[in-house]
Amino acid sequence: METREHFGDQTQDVVTHERTYHAFSILTRWAMLLIGDATLWLTLWFAAGWGFLGSTLAAIVAFVVGYIVLVRHEEKQPLDVWAEGR
Repeated sequence: METREHFGDQTQDVVTHERTYHAFSILTRWAMLLIGDATLWLTLWFAAGWGFLGSTLAAIVAFVVGYIVLVRHEEKQPLDVWAEGR
C-alpha cells in the first residue's frame, strides 16, 4: 500500500518550479495592477470629467490599495508550499 510520504520532499526540480511560478505570479499581479490602474485613470480623466488632477489622485490611491492587497501579500509568502500558514 502506498504511504504518500514522499509528497513532502523538496527536490531541486520542485523548488525551481515553485520559484518560477512565484515569479510568474508576481509578474501577473503587477500587470493586473498597472493595467487596471491605467484604465481607471484614463476613464476618470476623459469619460467621467474628473480632470487630470482628480483622476491622478484617485489612480494613486487605487494603486496603493492594489499594491497592498495584490502584490505585497504575495511577495511575503514562503516558497515552501507545505509551510504553516500558506
